[in-house]
Amino acid sequence: MNGPVPGRLGFLAPMKPELRPLVDMLGLDRDEGDGPPVYRGTFGDTSVVATLTLIGTKAAAEACERLLRGHEIDHVVVVGIAGGVPPTTQLGDVLVPEVVVDAATGKEYRSAPLGDTVMNGRVRTSDDVNVTAADLLADGVAACDMETAAIAAVCEAKGCPWTAFRAISDLVGGLVDDALLGMANPDGTGNLWAAAKYLVPRPWKIPGIVGLVRGANVATRAAATAAIQACRLTPTTIS
Repeated sequence: MNGPVPGRLGFLAPMKPELRPLVDMLGLDRDEGDGPPVYRGTFGDTSVVATLTLIGTKAAAEACERLLRGHEIDHVVVVGIAGGVPPTTQLGDVLVPEVVVDAATGKEYRSAPLGDTVMNGRVRTSDDVNVTAADLLADGVAACDMETAAIAAVCEAKGCPWTAFRAISDLVGGLVDDALLGMANPDGTGNLWAAAKYLVPRPWKIPGIVGLVRGANVATRAAATAAIQACRLTPTTIS
C-alpha cells in the first residue's frame, strides 16, 4: 500500500550513531540552543526536524512528546537498528513493521504508509533484552527494539501517524545483553570506564564486539537510507 509523503516530517533516532547518518546524508543544520540536539532541513515542499530520543521506552516517549509539542509535525519517522529474530530476519535486513507490540502491556500499534514503502512484520518493544528467539517466533515477532512502541503510543494519543525503519544489526540470542548495554551511555556512545570494566576480565569477547559494532554501523546507514528514500528526500550523498 502506498501513502503520501507529508510536508512536515519529524525523525527520531534513539542513539547518536543512528542519527548521524541521517544528518550527514541530508546535510541537516543543527539548531542553536541548549537541550537535546535538533537538526533541520528543507527539501522542496518537505521540511524535516530530526532529534535523539536516547535509549529506552521512557526516554523515547518523552522525546516524542517534546518533538510534537515543540514543532508542527505531520508524520513521525523512527530510524534505527534492531535485534533480528532468526530465521525470520538476517543481518542487514531493513524492517518497516506494520505492527509494533509493547511487551509490557501487550498493546499493539499499527504504523501508517509512507511513500512507496512495503510494510511487513511485527516488532516487539521492551527495555528487557532477555528474551529467546523461540518465544518471539511463537508470537510472530521479527525483531526487537527498545523505543518504537513508546513512540507509537505518544503518536496515537496525539493523532499523529508514524512509521519505523529498523535495520537488523544483531540477532536475538547473540552478544547483546544487559551487561553489554551497560557499556553504552544513554545516547549510544561508548562508556569507556564501563567497557574496560567489562572487557578486561573477558578479552575473548572483544572480536565479537568489534563485529557487532561493524554490523551496527552498516545497519544505521541502511535504516537512514531506507527512510530517506521512502520520504523522497534528496540526500547530500548515499554511499
